[in-house]
Amino acid sequence: METTIQISKELRKKLQDRKFSSKESYEEVIWDLLEDTMEISEETKRDIEEARKEFKEGKVKTLAQVKKELGL
Repeated sequence: METTIQISKELRKKLQDRKFSSKESYEEVIWDLLEDTMEISEETKRDIEEARKEFKEGKVKTLAQVKKELGL
């Protein structure tokens, strides 16, 4: 079910400024904002922790190293 909401001109301008393209709807902008505040999944939390561990252990490569390996 769709509905109409009332917002101030100031808020409308702020939402307009957050659009990535003129075709993006205000609903999409609002969903993007909500997503930023949603809780991340347990799987994502584990992945982040694993990445931090690998970083601390030095299991990382610089962009220059990856480019060299790929011949770029």
